[in-house]
Amino acid sequence: MTKYEREIYRLINESTAHMTAEQVYDELRRSYPGVSLATVYNNLRRLTDEGLIRRISLDGSPDRYDRSVRHDHIVCANCGRIADMSFADLSAALRGQLGEDFLYYDLKVYYLCPECRAERKNL
Repeated sequence: MTKYEREIYRLINESTAHMTAEQVYDELRRSYPGVSLATVYNNLRRLTDEGLIRRISLDGSPDRYDRSVRHDHIVCANCGRIADMSFADLSAALRGQLGEDFLYYDLKVYYLCPECRAERKNL
């Protein structure tokens, strides 16, 4: 693992912020001022391809990156805020319905976060 891969891996795994590539780049530049955005994207792709981190894709938003430990997400449909959530593991049920094994699943539940819900009530 290169020094950039190690540091990006550390940043992603120590954060609960679900950082974008730009945010990873900004953080990485604090330790490595000469790093390029292309290097960050290349390393994020490699770490994702190797299964060391995971990419969270949301319509209309830049991809975000997260640790690869099994967990789910809740996403505010209004402001786009993402939070970690642990729902019951669906692996057994999915295997039963598919009749075979699968690679992985990515569960995102959309809702209105408390702040957006309160804002709508005040309209």
